[in-house]
Amino acid sequence: MLVAHSLFGGTMDNKVSQTLARTFVQLGYMTYRSNFRGVGETQGEHDNGIGEQDDLLAPIDHMRAQPDQADVPLVLAGFAFGTFVLSHVARRMLEAGKAIERMAFVGTAASRWEVAPAPENALVIHGEVDDNVPIQSVYDWVRPQELPIVVIPGDEHFFHRKWHILKRVIVDAWREASLTDASLSA
Repeated sequence: MLVAHSLFGGTMDNKVSQTLARTFVQLGYMTYRSNFRGVGETQGEHDNGIGEQDDLLAPIDHMRAQPDQADVPLVLAGFAFGTFVLSHVARRMLEAGKAIERMAFVGTAASRWEVAPAPENALVIHGEVDDNVPIQSVYDWVRPQELPIVVIPGDEHFFHRKWHILKRVIVDAWREASLTDASLSA
């Protein structure tokens, strides 16, 4: 599982990125987090999401090159700017015939960036009173795709003091999806 994160003050160590990583570890996934170029002590400069796509594809390609990791199910999660980058990485991967088991978009940056359409099984989570990314922009992004969205009432962009709810939403959605997948294959 790969976690992409926010740009504006966001690092791989912000509470949302940490919550996503810990949640997916609890669900049994190996998890990878890193900073985008120019964030923290990384080299390079912000590239408006273009170079950052390559930054996300590099660890995926590295993981897939390992003999014991080539067929491991891939889950991608993004937060804020990370959702924008992740959406374009997913589009590129799917167009190349590479499988993505599941995706989570948290605080989708639909008002600031042109987020690519998400796969139909994507989980979209947003805070009701997010003042960085107004919820209306996320509704405008999901509506034509007919994607459901989970809105955390009274919550804002960084999910302060609501990380346990963010975790619960993901765990419940993934477990429900796993049960549905199992019943469909039976």
